[in-house]
Amino acid sequence: MTDTPPRAARTRVKICGVTRPTDVDAAVAAGADALGFVLWPGSKRALDDARLAELASRVPAFVTRVGLFVDQERGVIEHASRHLDLLQFHGDESPDFCASFDRPWIKALRMRDDLDLHAAAQAYQGAQALLLDAYCPGVPGGTGETFDWARIPASLTKPVILAGGLTPANVARAIRQVAPFAVDVSGGVEHAPGIKDASLIEAFVQQACTTPTTQAQVTL
Repeated sequence: MTDTPPRAARTRVKICGVTRPTDVDAAVAAGADALGFVLWPGSKRALDDARLAELASRVPAFVTRVGLFVDQERGVIEHASRHLDLLQFHGDESPDFCASFDRPWIKALRMRDDLDLHAAAQAYQGAQALLLDAYCPGVPGGTGETFDWARIPASLTKPVILAGGLTPANVARAIRQVAPFAVDVSGGVEHAPGIKDASLIEAFVQQACTTPTTQAQVTL
């Protein structure tokens, strides 16, 4: 008997860094399970409160609205969470801080050479999943770079959301190798930062959802 999570039937897809109503519509039409809204002002894809409210209101039932934060003040997160279903923490937030909001949450981890994923899964055991992204010094995410997927242990006790440099061309290979619960893409379906390409979104979702695999179960 192991602590490995149970399995789900297909890989879920999150389209992150959405900034325009047309891109919300394109992601939903393609079958995305979740949309990511960047609320960290240091990002080229950052949204203000008015734009977040506008975009979040377009998202239909059963598509998860995810807000991305990086070491931000409690009041900022609480204010934005009115429009969100799930919180995504990309900084050095403690497990207690992440768990202190009235929303389910996931913790993003940048794959530094010294990162112990088993220890991180234990520390952030309240998270719905761990989002694993490439490490680039001084950049909290959205690097557009992949990392060595072989570093992800199959015995990890938290569901994995795989991010970092994914595109329609490599997502099937990533799913076959890692068998994540979900995949997360931003720049890989854009033709400029924050400007999504509907045809790339459609191709990415199609590749992700039709690639045979077994994944860890989590509710997003």
